[in-house]
Amino acid sequence: MEALLFLFPQFNYMAPKEEAYFKMLGSEHLQAPKMKDDTSRQKDKERKSRLSLFLTKSGSHENVSPHKKTNTTSSNISPEAALQWSDSFEELLKHSDGVESFSRFLRTEFSEENIEFWLACEEYKTIDSETKLLSKAKCIYTVYIESEAPKEVNIDYNTKMAIQKVLAQPTKSCFDAAQMKVYSLMKKDSYPRFLHSDIYLCLTRRKGPGATMFRRRSRSCVFNDRGEAVNEPSAW
Repeated sequence: MEALLFLFPQFNYMAPKEEAYFKMLGSEHLQAPKMKDDTSRQKDKERKSRLSLFLTKSGSHENVSPHKKTNTTSSNISPEAALQWSDSFEELLKHSDGVESFSRFLRTEFSEENIEFWLACEEYKTIDSETKLLSKAKCIYTVYIESEAPKEVNIDYNTKMAIQKVLAQPTKSCFDAAQMKVYSLMKKDSYPRFLHSDIYLCLTRRKGPGATMFRRRSRSCVFNDRGEAVNEPSAW
């Protein structure tokens, strides 16, 4: 009898029903739900990765920015032009070279999703076709807004939910609140650090070999070779 139960455990009526049931199912059946769940998660990750890759390949600044990305290298940016970017964050964003240089800096801090999201919102607001508006809104939401998005930006839950509610019929202003939060974060946090970064100081030639002194007409000071502001009333 014991040998029979060993060969056919499902006939052991003394064992708990659950144990007998699982023995009848076999290991391959038990693993099926887990494998299906893992497969679903993997497909979801691959979908988000493809969206992120598509956005990167298409050129974030080329296709989503009103300031079209150029092939200008840092060596083609004059120190005088770069110095204008320190007037304000708004002034920086007016110049395509400034946006590109700021983006390079954010990549060093692994926060480039902030400027990419802001640029995507700027481009989004220029779309007139309702079909394209819907498609772009879903793309922005999937890449930047939803939880665990490949380039998720740091915004609060209520702002996310407000966007999600209107996603089926998006308006041109549906991302405005989120865009403003990200803008404020960059202006107060990233922008001051950018002005003291090697990337910016090299552009203004206030750091590195051959550093020179430049006067700014809008300021009553000059910058020395260490990038320090020095008052010089008689310079003008």
